[in-house]
Amino acid sequence: MTDAALPRQAAPSFTGGMAFARLFALLLPLALLGGALGSQYLGGLHPCEMCYWQRWPHGAAIVLAVLAFTAPADSPRARRLTLLAALSIAVSGAIGAYHAGVEAGIFEGITTCTALAAGGSTADLLKQISRAPLVRCDQVQFSVLGVSMAGWNAILSLGGAALIAWLALRERGA
Repeated sequence: MTDAALPRQAAPSFTGGMAFARLFALLLPLALLGGALGSQYLGGLHPCEMCYWQRWPHGAAIVLAVLAFTAPADSPRARRLTLLAALSIAVSGAIGAYHAGVEAGIFEGITTCTALAAGGSTADLLKQISRAPLVRCDQVQFSVLGVSMAGWNAILSLGGAALIAWLALRERGA
């Protein structure tokens, strides 16, 4: 039997549609959250309160994307979970856009205190206060090509969420 006589089967597509949307919905927040944690624990950058806010939606997106892999790629359940992951990624991007605006002086920032461990003596509390890094949300700690980490999170998250949603909805015909 020659190659021409063999029936052709379509190879699974990882360059478009739900298969790619679902994979990208997992890999994008993994990469962005990994980069944030790496910059903190390996790079020595201390996150501010708004930096932490951006991490939670990425964590939720990872969970939703993993759950999307428990269903066939073309199922409504996988599509819904992938779209929810995209929404969660977009929320992180929106927080990042606001944070970048605070850093640029466009928006007014927040004022919060970091909680200290309860109990102990006054001397213990003073040691905690003196050792805690003061990280302001309106100061850029690190930038690449003139864009802060919050700005890159906004660009990558909002763009990635739009791509995931487009791929997930395109195949359905919506």
